[in-house]
Amino acid sequence: MMRLSGRFRSALIIGLQGIRSRKTRTLLSMVSLFLGVLAVVVVQAGASIAERALLADMELQRGIDGTKVMGMAPQPRVSEIIMDTVPGRDDAVAVVGVSAIIGEPGVRPVNPNASPFDEIGFYGMPMVCDATGNCREQTSAEAGPEGQAIEVRLTALTGDIRQFKPFRPESGQWLDFGSMPMMAPRLVLNKEAVKGFERYKVPAEMRVPGASANMTPQLIGVVDDGDYQPRAYVRMDEMANWIPATKLVDPSMGEMNVLMTGNTPVEQVLTSKLKAINAEPYVELINSRKDQEKELALMRLIFLSMAGLVLLIGVAGILNVGLATVGERVEEFALRRAVGTPRALLAGIVLAETLITGLLTAALAIGVSAVALKGVVMVAGNSEPFLQGVVFPWDAGVAGVIAGLIAGVLGGFVPAVRAAGIPIATVMRA
Repeated sequence: MMRLSGRFRSALIIGLQGIRSRKTRTLLSMVSLFLGVLAVVVVQAGASIAERALLADMELQRGIDGTKVMGMAPQPRVSEIIMDTVPGRDDAVAVVGVSAIIGEPGVRPVNPNASPFDEIGFYGMPMVCDATGNCREQTSAEAGPEGQAIEVRLTALTGDIRQFKPFRPESGQWLDFGSMPMMAPRLVLNKEAVKGFERYKVPAEMRVPGASANMTPQLIGVVDDGDYQPRAYVRMDEMANWIPATKLVDPSMGEMNVLMTGNTPVEQVLTSKLKAINAEPYVELINSRKDQEKELALMRLIFLSMAGLVLLIGVAGILNVGLATVGERVEEFALRRAVGTPRALLAGIVLAETLITGLLTAALAIGVSAVALKGVVMVAGNSEPFLQGVVFPWDAGVAGVIAGLIAGVLGGFVPAVRAAGIPIATVMRA
């Protein structure tokens, strides 16, 4: 073991001396290999950042991994059960969504069905449903004349939903569930809803089906929730001042969900109560990373394959430089053989040079990538939220080191074998 360690140390020392004495050839080898290793590092880092961005957007829309979402049909009795069970708990939040129109009373909103403001009219006219669930499209006469009003999806919450969906604050503040409810409901808008208030001058009057009167809302903040529809978030207890929980139900386009932690007893209690009234709930466990695992792995494999082709070009460059170097050092290697240097040590000397070159190139590529990523975060971090707090991923650095070692082995193997095979008689011919 000590003898092997001594040979390794000798090969490393002689290899470093060879690199120092042939700086130009070493530089040429590094230049040919740099782009290949850089491609591997950039692809690995890019895949990690893309995975983070994809999962971040899915967390906004679906929820954090491990969250349980209980869905049920929007019915008055279901609403009563939810309001009797969920409010006041930290491990569950009830979400009830209905349509709300903000603006002039008695007019048709500019975006029926709360359609995005860049796609007005895409969703057609609102639907009208009777008590039996039969729905039809609302006529223009029923919808009222055109006016200055916008429609949003009003989402009433029993608690802070951000523990399950990490909404990104844009401006203002989020709903304060620790204060007393107000008669003027406080609304937090999403980015799509803000477009409507920027493009249209609408009065601060909100009407919700089933409410005792129109309300005057307070706009207190803006968040990025990843939703393409205009949406406003409000406290459930502030809506209760105007509309009973049993009427905060839209059978045509309503939303009624409960977001829970994985180990809360709320799930069992709600399931029992709902089944007692023949309302069968369905529960989904959010696991976005596992759901997207195959797609992410395929994306990473495709880009790594492309980077591998670039790396092979760099390996070819090291191979050519290594063969040329061995050709120039034939007499040196033959002389070493004549004085008793083992063939394995000669091969180790050549291989040590290419490995050191590969590692130096990998270090340079990793450093350039890390500096470039830091610059991108500083420039674009404010406009792209998923870049905030991004640091250079360690797996990209590991991939770069592995790529450098592989390139050093592949590029130095043939020259090492050739150096080991040089006969002693060559020094006599010199």
